Amino acid sequence: MRFVETVVSLGLLLATQVKPCRGASDLDILAGQHVIYSFPSSSTPPAQLVQLTRAGLVGGIILFGENVDSNTAASMETLRKAYAASPAPALLKRTTGADVKFFISTDQEGGKVRRMKNDEPKLSAKQVGASADAAAAGKAAGAGAAATLKKFNNNANLAPVLGVYRQAGDFLDFYGRSFGNNSQAVINAVVPFIKAQQAAGVAATAKHFPGLGAASHDANTDERPVTLELSLDEIRHIDEAPYVQAIAAGVELVMLSWAVYPALDGRPAGLSNKWVQDELRGRLGFAGVTITDAMEAGSLKGFGSAEETAKLAAEAGMDLLLASGRNVTQGDTIRTALVSGVQSGRLSRTQFDDATKRIVAMRSKLWA
Repeated sequence: MRFVETVVSLGLLLATQVKPCRGASDLDILAGQHVIYSFPSSSTPPAQLVQLTRAGLVGGIILFGENVDSNTAASMETLRKAYAASPAPALLKRTTGADVKFFISTDQEGGKVRRMKNDEPKLSAKQVGASADAAAAGKAAGAGAAATLKKFNNNANLAPVLGVYRQAGDFLDFYGRSFGNNSQAVINAVVPFIKAQQAAGVAATAKHFPGLGAASHDANTDERPVTLELSLDEIRHIDEAPYVQAIAAGVELVMLSWAVYPALDGRPAGLSNKWVQDELRGRLGFAGVTITDAMEAGSLKGFGSAEETAKLAAEAGMDLLLASGRNVTQGDTIRTALVSGVQSGRLSRTQFDDATKRIVAMRSKLWA
């Protein structure tokens, strides 16, 4: 890191008044493995993030377009080395027996939603699904995504989208993010995508459960609350069908939607025990890692502070919480909320430990 960048980053550290990391407890470190951090401006991680990582309090990050340039791979290696030098790997090895990699993710769906804008997959999900041989195109897209992410020292993709769009020009279709307007079309492309990507050691994420295919053009949960008035029968037979096949294919992560589906619950799916535990894990049998959508999303504004929404998500059964506001302090706020939740007894220690084991199992499979 250049001297000027160090001074600026240290200034950011002092300004945000993050508590010193020395002497972090085992619970502090374990809670850090449940949070995906983000950072602003460039590919160079700020000193605040490096310090927290070296203290064992960061288990993973998400990159956005502003974090991707010719220096990204080297910057990710800096974070990997900070994690390796931290107490976290030894603690996880001692408690789980696994060698656990640092989690580095992004959204490389294809088409318009590509953080690595000059790299594969260049076709959108819609173009892949409409190909003469959707399975071959899906396999190529998944393999291309894996190659791209490995080039930038990433090991997880918050993709593919499994939504079955209903109307041309609706929320998913407008950006070409859906593989098709019927369940089988999505399945045909998405299963080969997942298998090809994960065969290369890059974890895939099926999103946004139970599905955003029925969302209208302006129904964006990042910006405002969204309610999808669908029958449970329609959700299960249309929207969940691709998830059934993705789970059978071994998808490592499932991201929950922040939309509300009144057919089962009045809370956003990612804050709902009924959707996470009863439907996704119980009915569909998913045993992998659950991950939230953006914890700063507008759809959560009515559910309290950042600390409160973190606890609600963990209570519902979310393993990884995505602090994607490009603010390192946001991630640390969520981490400390999990710690206080476990210490107070509000969050089940058994449930917390089970989530940790799932996270560790997933991260132990990553290519680096």
